[in-house]
Amino acid sequence: MERLLVSVIVPVYNGERYLSAALESIFAQDYHPFEVIVVDDGSVDSTAAIAKSFKSVQYIYQTNQGIANAMNRGIDAAGGELIAFLDQDDLWTPNKLRLQVDYLVNHPEIQYAISLVKFFLEPGCSVPPGFKTELLEKEQVGRIPGALMARKSLLALIGQFNAEFTIASDADWFARAKDSNIPWAVIPEVLLHKRVHNTNVSSNARLNNKELLALLRKSIARQQKSTQE
Repeated sequence: MERLLVSVIVPVYNGERYLSAALESIFAQDYHPFEVIVVDDGSVDSTAAIAKSFKSVQYIYQTNQGIANAMNRGIDAAGGELIAFLDQDDLWTPNKLRLQVDYLVNHPEIQYAISLVKFFLEPGCSVPPGFKTELLEKEQVGRIPGALMARKSLLALIGQFNAEFTIASDADWFARAKDSNIPWAVIPEVLLHKRVHNTNVSSNARLNNKELLALLRKSIARQQKSTQE
């Protein structure tokens, strides 16, 4: 198998509670080579010390600008042909990178691959308002950055994450990929364990719904423009 470099981007804000576990799940991967880029979005806790305790981590600090900006900063710094993301509070299975790299190498027409994801509730936490409890019952297709591996060339083609969105920049990115008819695939295996807890950014249901409506409007406008061309 061709050994492509994967750039793993970890956007983090005040992530001291979970960051070590997330990074450990990256360094437990059974695929190499990869680089890990932690983009600290203005944390005021011990995030920096934790990130720097992993010797091979590339640590980047920026003033607080939101998760989309943090992911984009990581993309700009990435040296890999393939890009993957992991949120500060989530966990990968050890075969995550290997399975996705193998698929993309063997299917050069496919521009990005996602996987199944299993949500789990953090012990001692209640289900956040607006979270659908049925998501905890079985694995889901993960149209989220933590389940994604994309060719860096694709990010140059359709653009990075839209910083206009506080929560839904990832949903907007997937919508743009869909509207551009980008070939993609699902690895039919759980490669991401997504932690559900009281401080999840996406638990802000009102803002999330507002942004989803805005990106839907943008998607409809792109599709209408495409049919007129």
